Amino acid sequence: MLKLSLNFKNGLVKKSVPVKTELATYRDGRDRAFDETLEDRWFQRFFVTLLLGGQVWLRLLKGKVCRKLVIEHLVTVGLGSLRAVLLIALFAGMIFTIQSARELIRFGAVGAVGGAFAIAFCRELAPVLTAGVVAGQVGSGFAAEIGEMQVTEQVDALYMLKTNPVDYLVLPRVVACCIMLPILTIFSVVVGIGGGAFAAAIFYHLPPGMFLESVRTFLEPWDLVTVVVKGVIFGAIIGIIGCGWGLTTTGGGKGVGRSATAAVVTSWVSIFMADFFLSLLMFHELAITR
Repeated sequence: MLKLSLNFKNGLVKKSVPVKTELATYRDGRDRAFDETLEDRWFQRFFVTLLLGGQVWLRLLKGKVCRKLVIEHLVTVGLGSLRAVLLIALFAGMIFTIQSARELIRFGAVGAVGGAFAIAFCRELAPVLTAGVVAGQVGSGFAAEIGEMQVTEQVDALYMLKTNPVDYLVLPRVVACCIMLPILTIFSVVVGIGGGAFAAAIFYHLPPGMFLESVRTFLEPWDLVTVVVKGVIFGAIIGIIGCGWGLTTTGGGKGVGRSATAAVVTSWVSIFMADFFLSLLMFHELAITR
């Protein structure tokens, strides 16, 4: 902190020697301690987030859900992510078709172009891409919003008002994510298949009817079940991690920004890990039974 002293005698302006106040010294020490313990606290925050997930499940079973808050967050999650989800699905569908159709046509498997695309896109690409968009758009917002409330002691004020922060802040957001993620993923699948059919017709002169017939032949009802199941689980992951990182925020405004970033990264890692185990459970066992 600098103190500026003005002396207009003889037309001179004097600047005093920089002096650090006790408050500035305290803040510097706090920020250094925050930086040093950031990596160590990740595991603690992740463990607390797991416990928070258990509390959410218990409160959900007890019916402690405020429908009004859920509807508000449904609008936030859905409308806030819909445009990005549809655009990404459209171009991802066209890109994947351009890459895969060339190889299949070269081997004479023209009738499998739409089916191969639909299986990969429906089972893996659409759920993961949609979850990634929502994690970046909504999960980071949850972490920043709740983190700001945490560092400004608004969460403590909820306790003083005898309001459970899990019921008021966390549960509606998690429920909204679990409801909206499957819906967004279904939209993503439809738009992605449309983009794939368009790319196949433009670049490889495949009739859209042939492409869509291949999609209908290869896809099974179980694939649509997969879309819904993965959407619900990915939505729970995004909501719980975003809220958990927000509730464990420290370090003032600097900590809020870091919590938002860490929530997105942690959500992405958790989504890919969950996707691996879900795919192993749903499709590996299905292949063995066949």
